[in-house]
Amino acid sequence: MILIAHRGNINGPNPERENHPDYILEALKQGYDVEIDLWWKKSLIDEWFLGHDEPQYRTHKKLLHHDRVWIHCKDYKTFQRLATTNLNFFYHTDEDYVLTGHNFIWAYPGKPGTENTICVMPEYYDTPVEGFAGVCSDFVEKYK
Repeated sequence: MILIAHRGNINGPNPERENHPDYILEALKQGYDVEIDLWWKKSLIDEWFLGHDEPQYRTHKKLLHHDRVWIHCKDYKTFQRLATTNLNFFYHTDEDYVLTGHNFIWAYPGKPGTENTICVMPEYYDTPVEGFAGVCSDFVEKYK
């Protein structure tokens, strides 16, 4: 099963560190996949930022190419910018399901899935994770 640390969280929400590049790298070093919230801003150069509600932390494009990073595009401009890449990205608000750049189904919390679906935040609705391809959670350590 793919274990995805939501915003870098492993053992519960940590709002002060979520989406910080160092926090993301810590989760990756521990062997977890990581879901990040990404924003793209155009200035004199392409600039990439992590942050949930707004761009907070400048990050390097190299992080986006990590094979265990799942990129949640936070706006349409970012989604459009990644649309011609082979990165593992997706964009959603409240849709039941969306398809990621690597052809996984990203399920809204509480929605059922199959062997190609990522179960998101199963703790919200006590969703059983058996039969899913992976789980994305703030408490991903408990699914190890």
